[in-house]
Amino acid sequence: MAEGSWVGLDVHARSTVASVLIAASGELRTLRVSTGCEETVKWLKTLPGPVRVAYEAGPTGYGLARACTAAAIACTVAAPSKIPRASGERVKTDRRDAERLARMLRLGELVSVRVPEPHEEAARDLVRARADARVDLMRARHRLSKLLLRHGLVYEASAWSVAHDVWLRAQRFDSRALSLAFEEHYGAMLQAKLRRDGLDRAIAELATEPAYADVVARLVCLRGVSTLTALALTVELGDWQRFRPESLGPFLGLTPSEHSSGERRRLGAISKTGNTHARWLLVEAAWQQRRRLRPSARLERRRAGQPAAVCARADASARRLHGRWQALERRGKPRTLVAVAVARELAGHCWVLATMS
Repeated sequence: MAEGSWVGLDVHARSTVASVLIAASGELRTLRVSTGCEETVKWLKTLPGPVRVAYEAGPTGYGLARACTAAAIACTVAAPSKIPRASGERVKTDRRDAERLARMLRLGELVSVRVPEPHEEAARDLVRARADARVDLMRARHRLSKLLLRHGLVYEASAWSVAHDVWLRAQRFDSRALSLAFEEHYGAMLQAKLRRDGLDRAIAELATEPAYADVVARLVCLRGVSTLTALALTVELGDWQRFRPESLGPFLGLTPSEHSSGERRRLGAISKTGNTHARWLLVEAAWQQRRRLRPSARLERRRAGQPAAVCARADASARRLHGRWQALERRGKPRTLVAVAVARELAGHCWVLATMS
C-alpha cells in the first residue's frame, strides 16, 4: 500500500471540512480546519507524508492550489461535473463531500482542471466583466424601450444608433413622474454603455501584451473573430497546445449528448459541459459564417502585418465553414443547430491558427 495521506477538502467561504485518509492505518477522519490558505497548508504539513489533497473547483478560486504547490504538496482541483454520484443518494453534507473526494483521490478517479497562472486568471476576470457589462447594457436598453412602448412611443428605424439617441434625447413628457422614470432608465443605459466601452478599450490594450499578442493577432484573421473574442478564447482555454482540434468540441460541450443501449443509438442536444463563456463566443462567431467570404476593410486591418500563410489559412477556413453552413441548411437543419455545428468546427480552425508557428 502506498504511504502518506489523502485529503479531501470541501471548501466554502467561511468554513472548510477536511477528510483525511491515512495510508498506514486506513483510518478516515473528518474535521473542520481554517479557511485561510496559509493556515490550511500549515495544517496539511502536520499529516504523514507524502500528502495529496483535492478540492472541487468553484467560487473560492485557485489560491489554495497555488499555496499547496508552493509548499510542494500535490493538489488536485477536481472538476465538479466529473465527480460521480449515486442516483439514489439523497443526503448531501460537507462531510460526505470531503470523504468522497478523499476516497476518489486515493483511487485516482478525479478529473482535474487546469490551474491558470495569476495573470491568466486576471485577464479572464476582465473579459468576463465585459460580458457582464454587455448583459447589463442589454437589460438597460430593454427597460428603456419597454417604458417608451407602454406609452406608445416606438422608434421605427435602426435602434441604438446615433439617430436613435437624438430621438431619445428629444422625448418630453407631461408627467413629472414619467420624466423622472425616463431619465433614470436613459441614464442607466448610458452608464452601462460607458462601462462596456471602457472595458473594450482595456481588453484591446491587454491583447497587445506579449503574453497574448501573437496568438490574438493570428486568431483575428478569422472572419467573425474580433479582438475581444480572440483574447477571451485564449484566456478561457489557457494553453492551446494541451488540446487537439477534435478534443475542443467535447471540452466546450459542443458535441451531442448520447443515450445508447443495445442496437439503439440516440443523440440528443449538445452536452453543454466545460467553459460556458468560450462556447457562447464560438457560437456567436459562427453566425458570421452564413455569408460568402468577401473583401472587407475591417478584416484587412486586422490582418495587417500577418504572414501570407496565416491569411491564406484563415480564408480557407472561412470558405470551409461557409460551405458547412450551406450544406446543413440545404438538409433542412434549423439555423440555431447549424450555428452550433459550425461553432464546433470553428473551434478546430481556431486551434490551427493559434498553434501556428
